[in-house]
Amino acid sequence: MPTAAAEVAEAPRPALTLERRLAAPPALVYAAWTEAEKLARWFGPDSGPVKMAKLDVRVGGRFHVKFETEDGEEHNVGGEYREVVPNQRLVFTWAWFSTPERQSLVTVTVKPDGDGTLLTLHHSQFFDQAAADGHKRGWTGSLDKLAALFG
Repeated sequence: MPTAAAEVAEAPRPALTLERRLAAPPALVYAAWTEAEKLARWFGPDSGPVKMAKLDVRVGGRFHVKFETEDGEEHNVGGEYREVVPNQRLVFTWAWFSTPERQSLVTVTVKPDGDGTLLTLHHSQFFDQAAADGHKRGWTGSLDKLAALFG
């Protein structure tokens, strides 16, 4: 018979899914995620600058992005690419340098949608619901900026 602790450990961890229709073909949207100079133009929850973006986009490759929010706070996030399907899908781990033990997983898919692209971002395995809620705010700001790049 499972113990209460085992039941808690087996409980699903929070996740979020966001979609955006972007006025650009999938190859351009994919490039915005995989080329550091392009990612630096839209990454982050607000108008604060990206200070550094290093992307080694291959299975087993790593990324590190350092950005500042409007309040002057600096953030560092990184992870490892688990799946790379050019112009279609990226899967990577995600962990803030301040809490590396709280690793989660991001899946980004891009699909043709008329003359544009449907982007779906699924971020799963959050530590708790508060982390999921905070990331939803952050990703919403980032995806709004990404959409603005394409008009």
